[in-house]
Amino acid sequence: MKSIAHLPKAHLHLHFTGSMRHTTLLELADRDGHPLPAALVEDWPPQLVATDEKGWFRFQRLYDVARSVLRTEDDVRRLVREAAEDDAADGSVWTEIQVDPSGYAARFGGITTFTDLVLDAVHDAAERAGIGMGVVIAANRTRHPLDARTLARLAGQYAGRGVIGFGLSNDERRGDTHEFAPAFAIAERAGLLLVPHGGELRGAPHVAQCLDHLRPHRLGHGVRSGEDPDVLARVVDAGVALEVCPTSNVALGVYSTFDEVPVRELVRAGADVALGADDPLLFGSRLAGQYAVLRAAQELTDVELATLARMSLQRSCAPKDIRDRGLSGIDAWLSVPDEERLNS
Repeated sequence: MKSIAHLPKAHLHLHFTGSMRHTTLLELADRDGHPLPAALVEDWPPQLVATDEKGWFRFQRLYDVARSVLRTEDDVRRLVREAAEDDAADGSVWTEIQVDPSGYAARFGGITTFTDLVLDAVHDAAERAGIGMGVVIAANRTRHPLDARTLARLAGQYAGRGVIGFGLSNDERRGDTHEFAPAFAIAERAGLLLVPHGGELRGAPHVAQCLDHLRPHRLGHGVRSGEDPDVLARVVDAGVALEVCPTSNVALGVYSTFDEVPVRELVRAGADVALGADDPLLFGSRLAGQYAVLRAAQELTDVELATLARMSLQRSCAPKDIRDRGLSGIDAWLSVPDEERLNS
């Protein structure tokens, strides 16, 4: 059996605080005498179900607690450096990390200062880990749509300087999707990739709303597109890629088992699918783990895994040299016999 960690791939769905190592969370909290709930200590990874608002509130509360341990510039640099190292170890040659600067602005001198810090940290971390990285600025759909416009303008100011996309995250059952259309129009005019969340906690009708109002290039999750064949056909016809995150889908109760995550069905319908880890800190599984659980639960073949890896690279914002090198590496991965790969 070939090593998934040796399969070149891109990581297109990774949240900033959610990328933190669990050991780093514990260390930073201990440093400052910051108490953590049992779900982030002895009961980690937490048991999470977010199919109702109470469950999502618990998930968001744990995320906010984790974010609160980031107190210094060195903490931010450490988080990004370790995320890059972990992705490199999992075979990622290109990682896109998503962040909402407004969630950190009060502690780090405002959204512009914090964005500067993140971009500098990403540049250094990518060089040290030997991978490429880009940043997605994401608005929070639980906040006012005018805040999203501010962040879209911020993202546009950094287009071509490390920021590659604009997203919309948090509980997709909150807010009216159409009200965020002006923010996405601003980002589109700046030439940014449009990557809102949709089609996980809400089903195919919300995917259709995202298509209608936000004009996405990729959908964060989008896994429930297949619940309506007409919506899935629209996704395919529009060339919208889906960032599917199996461990978060199951952890949050969207699906009961990994068998049910419809990756094969989406690919067979013609959709491009890129696997992502979402929030490893809360779900306990990183990038390679997404491939591993589908190999184990659905018996995905090496060819199918390689197809998913190719899609992730092809639908990324990776520079051509990184993308081409990764695609060549996938071909090499497939050509090496299992025994030779295991001994490498």
